[in-house]
Amino acid sequence: MRVINYGARLGLALAAILAGSLTAAAPANAASSPVAACGGGSYHVIDTHDLKNFATVYLLYNGRTNCVVTWKRIDIGKKTWTGADVGLWGGNPVVDFGQYAYYAGPVKVDAAGKCIRWGGDAQHNGFTAAWGNNTPEHCG
Repeated sequence: MRVINYGARLGLALAAILAGSLTAAAPANAASSPVAACGGGSYHVIDTHDLKNFATVYLLYNGRTNCVVTWKRIDIGKKTWTGADVGLWGGNPVVDFGQYAYYAGPVKVDAAGKCIRWGGDAQHNGFTAAWGNNTPEHCG
């Protein structure tokens, strides 16, 4: 009977250790980079904008589609207000704003040969850093 109890306790201890290590890991759907968040492939970074030291807004392009991701640089793993947006200039943007642990986005718009607007925001300790272009950009 002692062998069974010892084995059961060992199994429970091992399960607790494994569960603890799994909860500290990033979620399975968290991308490893802005390029990966946009879907990888031929996406490449064409512009960035820092939101203080809270996050960086990345604009990526693959020859047809623009993709924006706001990548957190502080409070990583902690859900805080984070947002990303992109749209054709003069049109309604595609937005993703919410409580995120790693990044907001990706948001995408097909814009080959057209101008876009893009931006993002991030919050830390009650302060918000936000940016968005106010003139047409990345036309073409």
